[in-house]
Amino acid sequence: MKSERVTPPKLFHKAGSELPISGSALLELVKAILARDMPVRFRALGSSMEPFIKSGDVITVAPLHKHHPRIGEVVAFIHPENNKLVVHRVVAKKDNAFFIQGDSDHNFSDGLVSTENLVGSVTHLWREGRKVRLGLGPERLLIAFLSRRGWLISLRDRLVLVKNFLGIRN
Repeated sequence: MKSERVTPPKLFHKAGSELPISGSALLELVKAILARDMPVRFRALGSSMEPFIKSGDVITVAPLHKHHPRIGEVVAFIHPENNKLVVHRVVAKKDNAFFIQGDSDHNFSDGLVSTENLVGSVTHLWREGRKVRLGLGPERLLIAFLSRRGWLISLRDRLVLVKNFLGIRN
């Protein structure tokens, strides 16, 4: 039987513009880039990491380089139940698995995620063209602690009330 030579499709991408991609295609692209030991940048979608990562923010995910993420670190991983790419925070560690959850909902967690499902670590975050550091620095330990206890949400809600009372916008 004669094998046919298949030419892979070429992606044409105008410099400075975005290439819309999501779902399993995004997951495969991210894994392929990280496997080449290169970071990958993409736009985050969803509200599960608010207020630290908002929908539309641009994040950079870098390879883990065989190290285990630390408590508070924001990681990209393959969700064990639905095989989707998810970006959430490590809030605890047990043996070779990590308890991971989003910052905005303490009632829902991703549960224990094994090291095999970890894809990379979020190293940079941009919002509206400006670099954001809050949530990725040393304060990540406090955020993980508050998130694990379910206190992060009530603290956020109180801050929103104070901002509204004082008339502070965003």
